[in-house]
Amino acid sequence: MQNMLFVWLVLLIVFIIVELATMGLTTIWFAAGTLVAAIAAAVHAPLVIQVALFLVVSIVLLFFTRPIAVRYFNKDRVKTNVESMVGRQAIVISEINNLEGIGQVTVGGQEWAARSRDENLEIPVGTVVIVCAISGVKLIVEPKM
Repeated sequence: MQNMLFVWLVLLIVFIIVELATMGLTTIWFAAGTLVAAIAAAVHAPLVIQVALFLVVSIVLLFFTRPIAVRYFNKDRVKTNVESMVGRQAIVISEINNLEGIGQVTVGGQEWAARSRDENLEIPVGTVVIVCAISGVKLIVEPKM
């Protein structure tokens, strides 16, 4: 039984080191499960109980607390330049034709390659469009209604 306590403690240290190295809420849930399993090993619980506790605690924490923690830790995250483009208006400066693979728009003084959200729709120069998404380095747009 003392062997398993040692194994759980080593795993706990490994999970904590990985979490500290990544700071991405990746292994903290498993560290908590390992801690509970180590406590079970310290009170001489059977190995099956230890493993079950590890799995149950890790999975419960992962599914029920991770979404809350991610939302809390990412609340001050600033959108990148590209992410901030979605929803903005743009003006077509070169006809958009998906079939020919051409088209450009200007957004906030910057020129971007653009494609229409509707594959069959050609958008003429001067049309005001809305940026719907980003695909690689191209803005996916649709005419403003």
